[in-house]
Amino acid sequence: MKIAIGSDHVGLELKLTIAEFLKELGYEVDDFGPFSAERTDYPKYGKLVAQSVSSGSNDLGILICGTGVGISIAANKVKGIRAVVCSEPYSAKLSREHNNTNILAFGSRVIGSELAKMIVKEWLSASFEGGRHERRVNEIKAIEEQNLEVFEKLAK
Repeated sequence: MKIAIGSDHVGLELKLTIAEFLKELGYEVDDFGPFSAERTDYPKYGKLVAQSVSSGSNDLGILICGTGVGISIAANKVKGIRAVVCSEPYSAKLSREHNNTNILAFGSRVIGSELAKMIVKEWLSASFEGGRHERRVNEIKAIEEQNLEVFEKLAK
């Protein structure tokens, strides 16, 4: 499995730690930057990672900024992306099982490296359950595609 990773300058150190952790777990890592601590804007990296996941170049993505919020908002603007911000493992697990998230985000100013590793491991070990959750993910897709007719049928 190939995982895209990116951050802003605030998340750089944690990004490097998580990239190394992913490699230790046996994942291929595609690092989209940044590659220095020079100030940069998170939307650029949110977009790059999200586009790589949306296009299928990478299976999943991980994004890091100060809180995880801004970079996940940027990623969620890319069609086909369901990015989630998590600060603990349980939400990360359920986001995969129930929402089929394909990008995980967290904040380097919110969590430390050991908790980040626990969150990543839990997120990666979970898989989409389908079933009743499939309809809800399809509703999200219909909203994204602005297909209100399909949304209304699904949302009954």
